[in-house]
Amino acid sequence: MTSSNGPSAETTAAHGAFVGRDELPDRVWTLPNALSVLRLLGVPLFLWLLLGPEADGWAVIVLMVSGFTDWADGKLARWLDQGSRIGALLDPAADRLYIVCTLVALALRDIAPVWLVALLLGRELVLGVMLLVLRRYGYPPLQVHYLGKAATFLLLYAFPGLLLADGTGWLATAIEPFAWAFTIWGTALYLLAGVFYVAQVVGIVRTERAAPAAGAVP
Repeated sequence: MTSSNGPSAETTAAHGAFVGRDELPDRVWTLPNALSVLRLLGVPLFLWLLLGPEADGWAVIVLMVSGFTDWADGKLARWLDQGSRIGALLDPAADRLYIVCTLVALALRDIAPVWLVALLLGRELVLGVMLLVLRRYGYPPLQVHYLGKAATFLLLYAFPGLLLADGTGWLATAIEPFAWAFTIWGTALYLLAGVFYVAQVVGIVRTERAAPAAGAVP
């Protein structure tokens, strides 16, 4: 899966050149961006539904709408040629906010195990450090890896399943194995995508540090 509002190509080109989001058009008022903003506005509503009235059914509906808009903004960005810098940032930001909020809610309600929450939140912390490293060297955030998008897709389907599996009745019994299968596979891919992201950042740092040394050679 590709980044919804950005190009499908990765962020490195021939000879190690960096291809960043700065090469995307500087547009704001586009339909894909409006859908991304709608997804972001749904985050506090989603968290309140989980932790306030514990209206899991409505929370699942909000998450389903978020998943649909995540798919739709990518399709529209490509069909309408409305990719943009801000869109390439909003899309993964919304994904991560939903994942973090869901993890916090599931942990507070004792639905998700501590190890799962620690792994996924730890991954977000490491990537946050990588963003600071990129900024230190003057680079924007890297494009979302297709593994990261696939992992996000799995997790955004796994979490509603975990919520429904926490209930009673035949539906909870039937959905539980599928929910955990999506959770385990999604977590594995999410961590693997994080490893690839760190490897890309390390490569960029090595290139930047080697550049002055190469320039000093007479």
